[in-house]
Amino acid sequence: MPFLRLGLVTLLLATPLAAQRAPFVVEEATIGDIHAAMRAGRLSCRQLVNAYLQRIAAYDKAGPAVNAIVLVNPGALATADSLDRVRARDGISTPLHCIPVIVKDNFETLDLPTTAGSLALKECRPSRDATMVQRVRAAGAVVLAKSNMAEWAFSPVETVSSVLPGYTHNPYALDRVTAGSSGGTAAAVASSFGTVGLGTDTGNSIRGPSAHQALVGMRSTMGLTSRAGVVPLFLSQDIAGPMTRTVADNAAVFQIIVGDDPADAVTAASRDRVIPRYADSLSRTGLRGARIGILRAAYESPTLDSEVVSVFSRAVAALRSQGATVIDTVLIPGLDSIRRLQSGACSPFKFDVEHYLASVQGTPPPVKTVDEVVRSGKFHPSVQLRLQQARDVTESPEASAGCRAREAYRAALRVAVLQAMDDQRLDALVYPTWSNPPRLIGDLNTPAGDNSQVFSPATGFPAITVPMGYTRRVLPAGLQILGRPWSEGTLYRLAYAYEQGTHHRRAPASVPPLRQPRR
Repeated sequence: MPFLRLGLVTLLLATPLAAQRAPFVVEEATIGDIHAAMRAGRLSCRQLVNAYLQRIAAYDKAGPAVNAIVLVNPGALATADSLDRVRARDGISTPLHCIPVIVKDNFETLDLPTTAGSLALKECRPSRDATMVQRVRAAGAVVLAKSNMAEWAFSPVETVSSVLPGYTHNPYALDRVTAGSSGGTAAAVASSFGTVGLGTDTGNSIRGPSAHQALVGMRSTMGLTSRAGVVPLFLSQDIAGPMTRTVADNAAVFQIIVGDDPADAVTAASRDRVIPRYADSLSRTGLRGARIGILRAAYESPTLDSEVVSVFSRAVAALRSQGATVIDTVLIPGLDSIRRLQSGACSPFKFDVEHYLASVQGTPPPVKTVDEVVRSGKFHPSVQLRLQQARDVTESPEASAGCRAREAYRAALRVAVLQAMDDQRLDALVYPTWSNPPRLIGDLNTPAGDNSQVFSPATGFPAITVPMGYTRRVLPAGLQILGRPWSEGTLYRLAYAYEQGTHHRRAPASVPPLRQPRR
């Protein structure tokens, strides 16, 4: 298939004159844009999928070489054709009809390998979809590609693996990192290689890459979303969820993936809860009357970047100008003593991942233990020490005093955060998602600035990041909004109003629109 570069990608109607009057621009297109064009007869599913494939061919390994995609789904166009037949018969009858999704390579996909970024799992082909993948497909989505990730999801700061040579590059500055571990999904969605993406977040890995690529990323309340069929890092903190260019698209995908799943016991907590219609939260006036606290304990450090401070100050001013009351500063009672509750090592990766590997259906993984991974030598050198340390763990999480101490810390932190929010009658807490700009690729000395590891993962409370501006003129920064448990509707309301009042998202210059051919 010829691939066209350097200009505007447009999709033509069957009628050339109509196509010339109203071309469909795929770059930055939203779910709403796509469905409106399809209902107007301006766009087919095949045309849409083909446009994204053209962009991947032009920009992922060629041109700027973003290097976000591990594997394009060879059945994507056939799926698109089947969805065009469905639309011809039934119209657009599902909420994600023909929405191309980029899926992180630790989600099981029955039609593609699932490697978690490791050559040791290169031949692993599950015979099922992860629950989230099942749900987006059932809603009409097209699984377009698997995206690169930090191997085994170990790194929050960069995206490099052994299954794909080289680093994934930040499309806003190609010499910069994407953060990790869902950096491939973030770079692909930011580059308009797909409409939306799925990532995972143990401590940072949805929110950090989203902030680094001017995206919206949601980490849900623990128990609201399923991890079944996702290669684990630490199940006690793992979350999977959407990464998108807009808050509305994020809410639309989130609506599909939430809820009880018998295959993941943690979701029993959501079984009797009424799932709200998240689109109802999307109001441009959603900040009016809101009470929001600045959580300085989340981000202030000796290495805090002055430009991040400036961007965050403008974000706070925007919250206030749109009607929110912002309290500065909210203190978490007893935080220092709570932090001291953590003592000893807690290393559940070996036990969680080996349990997962033993459960894979389909073509069995070529390795079943961390020891076998180490002995295979099939891993990136950057994860060797981490794998060796995991291999040598002999104490199960249940038997570990360090893990029990960590659970005591988490329980105390949950109580303290809620107490602070209750005392000030807060809807949410805010802070910069990262305290420093994206680092240069290969730089392991400059402060990273990750602020996501503590408050949401340790409490299990939800948090969303939304673009809040740029440092160094071009490097994206994210505003993180932390809520009470089960308050995703509130987070979407606040984030949407902020997004619509500021419009910080802009497309990266390194992956410009492609040009339509001359007729």
